[in-house]
Amino acid sequence: QVQLVESGGGLVQPGGSLRLSCAASGSIFRIHAMGWYRQAPGKQRELVASIDNRGGTNYADSVKGRFTISEDNAKNTVYLQMNSLKPEDTAVYYCTAEDPREDYWGQGTQVTVSS
Repeated sequence: QVQLVESGGGLVQPGGSLRLSCAASGSIFRIHAMGWYRQAPGKQRELVASIDNRGGTNYADSVKGRFTISEDNAKNTVYLQMNSLKPEDTAVYYCTAEDPREDYWGQGTQVTVSS
């Protein structure tokens, strides 16, 4: 089992920045990729960014050039740096981790971009 705990969400004005953190614990040695999804009200959950265990990254077109995913293996933590935030980035952001048998999800953290 893997446990994921997100932090760093909140309210920010358009154009502002936030950094989300996701701390993983438990059977983390099997994890081969981690990422961030988001779900806005009335919309489907969508992939925002992912990073694999070789450091390869993938981003949704809507966040390329604004968001950066990174990891600190010593802290078993993945980060999502979000810059130039827009109102359409408002959503609940979920951290995910994949191992060969299962996908794990965090509880989610709310990000609201509004003036």
